[in-house]
Amino acid sequence: MALRNKVFLIQDILKSPALTGDFFIFTGLEQTQRYTLGKTERLKSRKQIEQLFKEGKTFSVSPLRIYYSVDADVKKENSTSALQFGVGVSTRNFKKAVDRNRIKRLLREAYRLQKNELKDKVTQKKIQLNLFIIYTGRELPAYNLIFEKVAVALQKVVNIADESTEANS
Repeated sequence: MALRNKVFLIQDILKSPALTGDFFIFTGLEQTQRYTLGKTERLKSRKQIEQLFKEGKTFSVSPLRIYYSVDADVKKENSTSALQFGVGVSTRNFKKAVDRNRIKRLLREAYRLQKNELKDKVTQKKIQLNLFIIYTGRELPAYNLIFEKVAVALQKVVNIADESTEANS
């Protein structure tokens, strides 16, 4: 009797909507945003980074310092994105590379999850935006603090991008 019940149970599972295709609905899959930080979105060029620190503007959201530069001319190269991003942590404040790398990972993750609004704004306005975030605190932060501060910083950058395109118009 137990074997017979198991056979009926297996037959019921095979007839379930999950296996017949009715369970999975793919209609909204095209509209979902991707939360990636690809190779083209990273600010890696030494020349671009030096130009950003030399000619870019800055503001602070404690414990972060944000350097940015907005260019009205978007280069139509496949190799670069309209929005490029980099992170840094001071060796003076964190002697161990393990600590510096952890903070950089936290910053990149917080940015990756919150950048979509900024990316949409940059592509809509057709501008090039380089962004570099430096952690200036003296102790290891919690992820919640980093997430909140990056959100505030990105909102400021969105407002700055709006102002810069209105001034150029």
